[in-house]
Amino acid sequence: MAKEDKAAAGEYRAKDIQVLEGLEPVRKRPGMYIGTTGSKGMHHILWEIVDNSIDEVANGYGDTIDIDIYPDNSISVKDNGRGIPVDIHPEKKKPAVELVFTVLHAGGKFNAEKYNFSGGLHGVGASVANALSTWLKVEVWRDNKKYTEEFHSPEVDGKILSGVVKTPLWSEPAEKGMKGTRVTFLPDPRVFGNEKYSFETISRHIRELAYLNAGMKISVTRHFDDGTPDMMNRYCYEGGIKDFVISLNEGKQVKYPEPVYVERKTSECQVMLAFQHTDTYVENIFSYVNNIQTSEGGTHETGFKAALTKVLNDFGRSKNIIKEKQANFLGEDYREGMTAVLAVKMHDVQFEGQTKTKLGNPEAKKMVEDALTDVLRDALMKAKKDTIDGIFEKAATAAKARESAAKAKDVARKLNSMTTSALIGKLSGCTGKRAELNELYIVEGDSAGGSAKQGRDRRFQAILPLRGKPLNAEKKRIHDILENDELNTLINALGTGFGKDFDISKLRYGKVIILADADQDGAHIRALLLAFFFRYMRELVLEGHVYIGMPPLYKIADKKGVRYAYDDEELKKMLEDASRGYTLQRYKGLGEMNPEQLWETTLSPESRTLMRVTIESAAEAEQMVTMLMGDDSKSRKDYIFSNANFNKRDNFKDIKG
Repeated sequence: MAKEDKAAAGEYRAKDIQVLEGLEPVRKRPGMYIGTTGSKGMHHILWEIVDNSIDEVANGYGDTIDIDIYPDNSISVKDNGRGIPVDIHPEKKKPAVELVFTVLHAGGKFNAEKYNFSGGLHGVGASVANALSTWLKVEVWRDNKKYTEEFHSPEVDGKILSGVVKTPLWSEPAEKGMKGTRVTFLPDPRVFGNEKYSFETISRHIRELAYLNAGMKISVTRHFDDGTPDMMNRYCYEGGIKDFVISLNEGKQVKYPEPVYVERKTSECQVMLAFQHTDTYVENIFSYVNNIQTSEGGTHETGFKAALTKVLNDFGRSKNIIKEKQANFLGEDYREGMTAVLAVKMHDVQFEGQTKTKLGNPEAKKMVEDALTDVLRDALMKAKKDTIDGIFEKAATAAKARESAAKAKDVARKLNSMTTSALIGKLSGCTGKRAELNELYIVEGDSAGGSAKQGRDRRFQAILPLRGKPLNAEKKRIHDILENDELNTLINALGTGFGKDFDISKLRYGKVIILADADQDGAHIRALLLAFFFRYMRELVLEGHVYIGMPPLYKIADKKGVRYAYDDEELKKMLEDASRGYTLQRYKGLGEMNPEQLWETTLSPESRTLMRVTIESAAEAEQMVTMLMGDDSKSRKDYIFSNANFNKRDNFKDIKG
């Protein structure tokens, strides 16, 4: 390239600055607004519309929300709130409802007088949903009239124009007294591909919202082609988050019959808290801000923990439960075995990251701590004896375990001094220096482990064989886990520590892959490992590092070559296409595969099938772990026999590379 050509190519002037107008920024960079253009992102634009309806209900303007899923993947959300304003905006000279759906940062959420507390993207959610939809229709019922406006996203000269007004706002008479808003839209396949709305995913999310908004009636309905209902779930919980805690503790042994419930509303915030102790050893705090789950916690959780510890210690002293010469209990003592739901509503919410999983407002700590201190003290004064006994007996047991010889100092020493010596003869490491590219296969059995060690790519794949089943972490304390060879070895291999000492930055492998046989024993091993990760290394799952590998069940060899079938349906199709004289081998376990076969089917990034383990709802995961790992054997057996399909390929997502 000539010198002058290079200079021209390197120029950077005003003409090179792109100005994206209207909803174009959303189409250009959807990930900035919804995180991903996969299934999660598609459901995210639904949550934004639902959040608007929830805000109407939460601020006292309605009590019912209905969600309808249609066969073409369009979906509608209807509430009986005030209805989006339809009058002409004094400055923009357009109907307010049109601005809400076509202009970023247009909405009523910025006005604290109109919305005391609100969630969502604060004036962005409705327009983002419109920007990423093929078409959107909004219907508003106000002042005995029905107002309708439609938008679409046509493609002109190869460019998609989002949120174009298709049918201007028009009105017609409506049933007297009817009020509210219905938004119906079709997510754009040009953005989301073939993703479909999940009735189950929506129902889980809606159920949590119903718990968080006591008395709210909310339904989700899936329709047949002719419009008739296929499946429907209705939710309404008069007990709110108290009922939520009771639901979360189903299948556990509780220390007292009724959860403790307190609430406090000030001009700055509204705080609701419900908690109950069980005979488990892990704290489970589920927190929400303005109806949005904060799975990574934040300043509001810090305030709650501070208030709980101080109030309980003060109460214990005043009632002589904690003796004069006895040290105060620590916060972790009070929270051992506790299931708590904390719901906070406040102004000017600052979430860390667009995914809104952690509250960052510094002032929230003091607000929540101050709000809870008085009401918690009053609640304890009025509590029944069995509740007080249950709380302090549980704390005393936890404190003894923490203080005893093999606990606090010894556990800390073990956690800090673990070396790779414990891995000798077990872990076959890899040579790769970049942790994010490395993979750890946790393999069931020495035989399969041996094949995996020979068949792997040593540059980035490490193999850790399991000798026997891991411990059920659901029923054990930390020192028991450290004394278990299998889990101890796994902790060493990952390098992160666990529990409160877990540090994701020290993770040695970008992918942690569980590889077990496709039978009941293999399913049990997967469940035990996933329960351990969920309880003591939850961030490992939340950040998408945990996978399940899928080995084939059958090998078919004929004139066309060798093929593998991963379930009975796939086998049936292969047999129909097989040449005469084919041979069929059924793998009873991973140990029957030689290294070359294991590489080709299960280890090679080019041909393997992996399922990434994710947590869409921490509350749902909590209930699942409790059922699968707890004491209720009947519920566990019923679930396994109803749902278990140990190697159905449809349950797995191909992840290459």
